[in-house]
Amino acid sequence: MAPFGLLTGSVSLLARSFSLLSCTGSLARRTSLLPVASVGIVRCFQSQADGPPKRPANGFVRYHVEQAPVVASRNPEITVNQRMSMIAQQWREMSAEEKKPFMEAYLRDMEQFKVDLKNYQAQLTPQQIQQHALEKKQKQDKRKARRKRKELSDLGKPKGPRNAINIYIIDHYVRTEGNTALEKMKKLFEGWKSLSSEEKQVYVQLAEDDKVRHRNEMRLWETHMLEIGREDVIRGKTLSTFLKTVAKKKVKLLKAESKKRKIRSLPPSIMT
Repeated sequence: MAPFGLLTGSVSLLARSFSLLSCTGSLARRTSLLPVASVGIVRCFQSQADGPPKRPANGFVRYHVEQAPVVASRNPEITVNQRMSMIAQQWREMSAEEKKPFMEAYLRDMEQFKVDLKNYQAQLTPQQIQQHALEKKQKQDKRKARRKRKELSDLGKPKGPRNAINIYIIDHYVRTEGNTALEKMKKLFEGWKSLSSEEKQVYVQLAEDDKVRHRNEMRLWETHMLEIGREDVIRGKTLSTFLKTVAKKKVKLLKAESKKRKIRSLPPSIMT
């Protein structure tokens, strides 16, 4: 699974980096980090002419756009994530006065954004309005799904079982030649197709073993989730089985308690 995550994560990160840095040309010559009060604010993230207006970047994003090339030039050895953390720390340590130019630029652009959005919505057809509403809902659903995946990861949910080709890729990824992850993946898929049925059977069996691993780990994890009161993250089938078991135990306890009450209510002569 790692190669897939590496590939998609790298592409996403590069896309975001280019998006942020594409509007910093006039700012790349800046030689000092602070003070920032005299820094000119450049309006980035412009909307496309044929699309809806884009929400303006907030104060921190504007600051990040300005500082990214400066921090990168001064610290060429650090990673993108380290650079972002460094800039975020600078932002947290800045005073309200130092943040003021960035925040004021954001508020000005937000007012203009509201006007542009109103004008844009006024010229939409009913079909376009419906399409935009659908796209908005899809984006919201994706955000919810991402938050849910992160929450489950933080709760320690076991990773899903790997299929045969995933195991093959993980097993051969390091040894496969290629200048990029994409080239390696292409060769790995071609290599998988060239395997005979007998050769693939080894990975099929490993995939079956991984299903057993996943099933056992999920059983332990879901038991722990029940213990800490997180029934909401448990699979419906597992929760149903658990509730049935609890219900049976309660019925047994009620029957036993009822039987004890009946015995206590009997006259002493009958009990002896």
